[in-house]
Amino acid sequence: MITPTIPTHQLSDGRTIPAIGLGTYPLRGDEAVAAVTSALEAGYRLVDTAVNYGNEVEVGRAVRGSALPREDVFVTSKLPGRHHAYDDALRSVEESLERLGLDYLDLHLIHWPNPSVGRYPEAWRALVEARERGLVRSIGVSNFTRAHLERIIAETGVTPAVNQVELHPYFPQEEMRRTNADLGIRTSGWSPLGKRDAPYREPVVREAAERLGVTPTQVVLRWHLQLGSLPIPKSADPGRQRQNLDVFGFELTDEEVAAITALGRPDGRLFDGDPDRHEEM
Repeated sequence: MITPTIPTHQLSDGRTIPAIGLGTYPLRGDEAVAAVTSALEAGYRLVDTAVNYGNEVEVGRAVRGSALPREDVFVTSKLPGRHHAYDDALRSVEESLERLGLDYLDLHLIHWPNPSVGRYPEAWRALVEARERGLVRSIGVSNFTRAHLERIIAETGVTPAVNQVELHPYFPQEEMRRTNADLGIRTSGWSPLGKRDAPYREPVVREAAERLGVTPTQVVLRWHLQLGSLPIPKSADPGRQRQNLDVFGFELTDEEVAAITALGRPDGRLFDGDPDRHEEM
C-alpha cells in the first residue's frame, strides 16, 4: 500500500502541522491503540488527544509502537479546566507527557476557556513557560472567542498558533475563522463532519460527490481544506481512515465551497457549546 504524503501548514511560530489529523475522542483501551496504529500505517501524521479523553496512555502506546521516528508524528493534547491554575497547568503538561510516554508534545491546547472561572490567562502563561522549557513545541487554544484570544495576547504578548473550534457545514464559523486569520492563528475543526447531523443528504454535498466520484464524507473534508481549516475526523475503521485521508487528489469548485458554507444554521452547534457559557473541567 502506498502511504500518501500529507501537505502541511506553516504555523505562526515557524513550525509546521499536517493539514489533516486523527481525532481520538471517545476511543479508549485496545480500540484506541488499534485505531491510532492503523491510522499511522495509513499515512496520518497528526494524532489529537486530550486529558479529558482519558486515552493519552493508549495514544502514546500506539505512537511509540509505530515504526515511525518520533519527529514524524505530530501529537496534540489539551489542558482541562480543572488545571488552569499556573502550577497545576505546568504539572498537567508534565503528567500528559508521562501518560503518553513522550519527551515533548508537538502542540498543547487549553481545552476550554471556562470564563466564569477566569483563570485561562494563567493557564496560557503556563503553556508559554512549558514551551520555553521544551515540554511542548507549539501552544494554542480550543474553543476560544475573539475576546478570549485578545485577552491572552494582550496579557502575554504571545499569540496562539492554533485555535481548535467546532466547525462543520451546519456551523461553518465564518466570523471565528476570519478572526483567527486576522490574528495569524490556524483554525482547526473538531467534529468536522457534524457527527450524527452530518450533511450527507444535502443536494450540494451529494451532487459534488457524484461529480467527483468520491464520497460525501470526502466532500466535506475537502471543503474544510479549501477553507483553510485543519479537520480532525475520528474513525477507528482502517478503511474509513484511508478514505478520510484521500482528499488531496480532487477539488471542489468555488461555487460548491460557498454552497456548502451556506448550509450553516444559527443553531448549528452540536450541543450547547457556546464558549462564553459552556464550561468543562
